[in-house]
Amino acid sequence: MTDTSDYRLDDQIGYVLRRVTQRHLAIFAAAIPEVTTTQFAVMARLAETGPLSQNHLGRATAMDAATIKGVVDRLAKLGYVATTADLSDRRRLTVTLTEAGNQLFAARLKTALQVSAETVAPLTKDEARLLMSLLLRLS
Repeated sequence: MTDTSDYRLDDQIGYVLRRVTQRHLAIFAAAIPEVTTTQFAVMARLAETGPLSQNHLGRATAMDAATIKGVVDRLAKLGYVATTADLSDRRRLTVTLTEAGNQLFAARLKTALQVSAETVAPLTKDEARLLMSLLLRLS
């Protein structure tokens, strides 16, 4: 029999990461109400790389096929991305930022950087760099 006193929820990495994520999501939603963090991530990746297949975009943003499809569908409905069938493979969708998507991303880029800074504001600059380095090693 395992001693249940060995397990404290507040000491569990998943629980702490979820609480930090919830804090970040609240900061982001207050600062950038037009889109969600996952939608903004898609827009950021497309701004960085240019058009991508929906499948590749999902991999490039760490989203599974169902999630990326939903995110792309919602962004398309908002007018921030457009999808076209690939000329060489009609089953493949290519996702592109629209002019409205480019404008929103450019307008909110500085705010997004401020959101990241606010998320780690309780830390010193060195602690924030170390945290990011450690998280990248885990990802």
